[in-house]
Amino acid sequence: MTRGTTALYKPEDVISLIAVEEERVVVEERAEVRQITRGSLLLTETIHCSQMRGGQPLVEVVRLGLVSYQEALRLQQVYVNRHRSSPAHALLLCEHPPVYTTGIRHKPYPEPLLDRLRLLGANVHRANRGGLITFHGPGQLVCYPVLNLCSFKKSVRWYVDQLEQTVIALCSRFAIQATTSPHTGVWVGDNKICAIGIHCGRYITSHGLALNCCTDLSWFDHIVPCGIEGKGVTSLSAELRRHASVEEVVPHLLHAFTQQFNCQLTEAA
Repeated sequence: MTRGTTALYKPEDVISLIAVEEERVVVEERAEVRQITRGSLLLTETIHCSQMRGGQPLVEVVRLGLVSYQEALRLQQVYVNRHRSSPAHALLLCEHPPVYTTGIRHKPYPEPLLDRLRLLGANVHRANRGGLITFHGPGQLVCYPVLNLCSFKKSVRWYVDQLEQTVIALCSRFAIQATTSPHTGVWVGDNKICAIGIHCGRYITSHGLALNCCTDLSWFDHIVPCGIEGKGVTSLSAELRRHASVEEVVPHLLHAFTQQFNCQLTEAA
């Protein structure tokens, strides 16, 4: 999907990222309406957001390992619910068994297509994130930040930009020149190396990014990744021409995240 389509939102809608510029603007305008009409709620959230360490937000790193997509959805909701009492920022890091996921900004995919994907040995799930169809599987570093943007900046556009810049900074540590494009995500030339699709309700984020480390890229041959025609996919391993494991890449992601989001990290007990 390119940044060129608009959509209307009701004030009571959750703030959901759609990977187009105009939709991002509309989302933020609706967020400002929420500040006016529900000011007491936002005031309460802002008070809670003062809980930091050394003036920086404290983010808990939760290493889930290989976990099903459904279980990751359940765990994200657990961490989202924790924000109801006070900020409980978390980064959920994981890999998934093979799964194709679709976002909320597209009419349902034909069942025969989804059945063909299932016959490949992958699960198929519809998610409440922005974006179209993509693939998750072993060798892909999936990061689900569950953050209260009150502690950072109350802007969905800013948040997505920071995620993109985090991955670009990570790639630079491997001497890979990655960039953004009119399409959301991070790219090396015309090939996407990292997909981004988020959900944000009342400034609490979920879903996130999926960085191809040593992913079997042939899984993408059966779909049009993120609905973008004429583009390809790549991985750190493909660009480096050597094996780059998820375990090798995680410390670089965490370092880039702390720099980009000006936060501190703590490991989950």
